[in-house]
Amino acid sequence: MSAARTSAAIKYTALRLAIFVGCFVVVVGLVQVGALPKGLGDSNFVWVVLLALVLSAPLSFVLLRKQRDAMSAQIVTKVDSAKARLEANRKQEDGITQ
Repeated sequence: MSAARTSAAIKYTALRLAIFVGCFVVVVGLVQVGALPKGLGDSNFVWVVLLALVLSAPLSFVLLRKQRDAMSAQIVTKVDSAKARLEANRKQEDGITQ
């Protein structure tokens, strides 16, 4: 089950990165064509990266909802089991000291 938790996080991260790379390629193409300004002086690369980040964030938010929910559910399950183990350990310690 631990592998499933890891795979959901890895899948979400990989898809998020893929969306960013796709936006980056589109922005680079639009800058090369002249549809977007090239930036000021040597800031072209920074401009393209920032614009790709700004475009990819809302796209990721909308397009990756299912993956984000799956990852969140797995995290909640892991936290709940950790809380249960902590409570069991606490009860065991209380039983020993009395």
